[in-house]
Amino acid sequence: MEFIKSGINFDFVGKMKLAFGISVAAMVISFASVIWHGGLNYGIDFAGGTLVQLKFQKETSTEQIRNAFKPIGLQSVVIQPFGDREVVIRIGDVAAGGNELTAMITESLRTALGPGAFEVRRVEMVGPKVGKDLTRKAIFAIVFSWIGMLAYIAWRFEFRYAVGGILALVHDTTITIGVMSLLNKEFDLTIVAALLTIIGYSINDTIVVFDRIRENARKNIKQPLVQVINDSINQTLSRTILMSFTVFLVLLSLFFLGGAVIHDFSFALLVGVVVGTYSSIFVASPIVLAWERYRPSRSKRKK
Repeated sequence: MEFIKSGINFDFVGKMKLAFGISVAAMVISFASVIWHGGLNYGIDFAGGTLVQLKFQKETSTEQIRNAFKPIGLQSVVIQPFGDREVVIRIGDVAAGGNELTAMITESLRTALGPGAFEVRRVEMVGPKVGKDLTRKAIFAIVFSWIGMLAYIAWRFEFRYAVGGILALVHDTTITIGVMSLLNKEFDLTIVAALLTIIGYSINDTIVVFDRIRENARKNIKQPLVQVINDSINQTLSRTILMSFTVFLVLLSLFFLGGAVIHDFSFALLVGVVVGTYSSIFVASPIVLAWERYRPSRSKRKK
């Protein structure tokens, strides 16, 4: 099955400057959003604190819940809708904790709303030290994945390909985080898992294009690298779009039907698949060309 007929000859490299401008603008907006919001909206996993998930018997406004917490001094908590008549309450580091905090919340809600008006679905607690440790490990996981990919591609192909592949991954990760920040979505361990999945997906797509570039470069030694890259991207375009489209459909189903638990996870993957497909075509390969222009390969220098 082919979405795009063979023989297409779209000038992808010719759009390199436009694509570069779009990518830089998107990354600048991503950084600006994180700075504007004073950092990412860290979840309990990273920020520490207590998370309580409640299900109410009837529709209950966040204002009612907040008013119920006033007597125990928790009116500044974050209350987030979570599915049908469910809310997630996020409480920062407070003096009370564990069973004592849960009992205080339960008693205040029971007093304000009446007995049987709700049930506690989940309680999670993370200390500030554990949160900092998880943050450090999450950053290491992403950075080490980049380093591992860099080493593999440099060994499997050439260093210029490794540079293109890794910069494309940094591009994908940055923009995905930026979109999450723009929408003020919570950043927790599930989002880190989504980022690592995006890294794997994107580099797989990029390596397919790189492999075709290397194959065509060996077949057509005298052909300029610009033409080789264009031909290679066009030849793999149908496969790239077909794979991305099918993955996108699956993620779209998870986003709408998977429930609130994996909502943000599937959303991050949706963004990552779109950005990763774009970078495989318009970022990774043009970077290889730019690297070749400024630092020609050994075979070219010998000529």
